[in-house]
Amino acid sequence: MACDTDQHHRRSLRLPGYDYTREGAYFVTICTHHRACLFGEIVDDEMRLNGAGLMVQEEWLRSAEVRTEIELSPDEFVVMPNDIHGIVWITEVGAHGRAPLQKTLHRQPCSLASFIAGFKSTTTKRINEHRATPGVSVWQRNYYEHIIRDDHALNQIREYIVNNPMQWAMDRENPDAAIWTVGAHGRAPVPKGEPWRA
Repeated sequence: MACDTDQHHRRSLRLPGYDYTREGAYFVTICTHHRACLFGEIVDDEMRLNGAGLMVQEEWLRSAEVRTEIELSPDEFVVMPNDIHGIVWITEVGAHGRAPLQKTLHRQPCSLASFIAGFKSTTTKRINEHRATPGVSVWQRNYYEHIIRDDHALNQIREYIVNNPMQWAMDRENPDAAIWTVGAHGRAPVPKGEPWRA
């Protein structure tokens, strides 16, 4: 069966015309494939990482050593059962990480997309080696990002990251969330406070 490009076209979540190699802070959320809870569980409002979750945490923080153009802080990052949230600081134009040089890149070197692609690739490889599941998807194809434009937004996002495990019971990514609404698109969890969307 031929692919219907109109039906299967994925629209970009990126801001049209924005240069994602620019210095600045970016809030990022990456969800697991089919939102499967792969990284541990929330117990008494605290995230308890399993082996895969520890690998994700380790690779996120190690990424700043590999990519000199970014800065990452453990206080600005959280691994949840089926997603991660973090702030990525792009500080300078540097190398393209460990990605091989190609004549035509589909993403700009030293960009947010380049970092995310490298992170997803490395963590997927490690997790699949750990669970002996070569080739199995770990992450959703895309990711959510928000350009942090001022100190007020930065502080709200930092608070959101720190408090995220305590909000799991009402998190839209929690498959067992207690509160649901029915809207035009079917069942959906009630959104919790996400101040950067304002």
